Amino acid sequence: MNTLSFRGAIQTAFSKTLQTYIMRSSIESNFIQTREYAARKGTRERRKKNKVKVEIQKLGFLERMKQHKEQKLLAEHKTLKFDDSMKRDPVDDVFVMKYYKWIVYPFQEALKCHRETHSPEMYNKPDSMLRVNIELNMIGEKKTRLLDNFSSIVHIPHKFEHKEERSIVAFSKSPENQAIAAEAGAQLSGGLDLIKQIQTGEISLADYKFIVAHPEILPELVALRGVMKKRFPNPKTGTLSVDLASAVYKFLHGISYTAKKNDYEKEFGLIETAVGPLSMDSRHLEENFAALVRDVYTMKPKRPGTFISRCILWSEPSPELLKVDHEVYLKQDESIDDDEEIDDKGETVAL
Repeated sequence: MNTLSFRGAIQTAFSKTLQTYIMRSSIESNFIQTREYAARKGTRERRKKNKVKVEIQKLGFLERMKQHKEQKLLAEHKTLKFDDSMKRDPVDDVFVMKYYKWIVYPFQEALKCHRETHSPEMYNKPDSMLRVNIELNMIGEKKTRLLDNFSSIVHIPHKFEHKEERSIVAFSKSPENQAIAAEAGAQLSGGLDLIKQIQTGEISLADYKFIVAHPEILPELVALRGVMKKRFPNPKTGTLSVDLASAVYKFLHGISYTAKKNDYEKEFGLIETAVGPLSMDSRHLEENFAALVRDVYTMKPKRPGTFISRCILWSEPSPELLKVDHEVYLKQDESIDDDEEIDDKGETVAL
């Protein structure tokens, strides 16, 4: 064997060994070899069509300023949700409020405090309205869903001068019910003739804020459904009732309130309304407050946790805010519901 053939054999063996080593190392390192050749026809076109175009919308100067202002307000916004459970109870008559829990007053004691500040010796405003702030947790049945803003009118046991213009039209067939509605305070009360006058345009329902009706005239009242729209009498809202006097009283003298979500903190809702003047009888004011709290609580979604987080009493021009115990009035309703459930179970067993 000559030198040239021996050298060629060595080179061949070395190249085979090197190729084997490269293949093993590429397999062990999960290396995928790429090849530089053209893709199939139409591949690039399909890929371009599937790409989602991200369009950057250019904002004008005013829109940019508005967006900047909203971001700044959101950054500076303090949380409104109230929770002082981690704070200590006050141990003295004088203390720094931000370090301790709010004092929870019974309604009558808070009322007494406001009457003292509004006495002739101080503000001299004995007839100022006793106002209520009710803070709500607006989370719905699911955590990702929030309650919508809602409004209602509460039937209160003791009326007061609320200084709101409320005009009511009442519908009923019988002259007796029409007279009852008129005596209760309805500005306009009528039956079939009134429906015809509205259809011909002689009378406009836009001039009246509330519409109440007796169920006896409901079939004939359907002709005005297109005109009334959302104001069409409904038993859920209390506008369709057998007791027209009570329905008129509710919408004429009841407490009107609206729950609104905060613009920046959507989970926080607030109701601001009044329950009567400070000069009103103490017991009457408390009963009005209890009726308001119970009516608001009926809007609670079916979920665990609190709905009404805090109730505060205040009265202008005093800046004093007093937290009152509202749960006392809700526990009474819960105990009544529990008793009814027990009675129902007892009747079922007896049957």
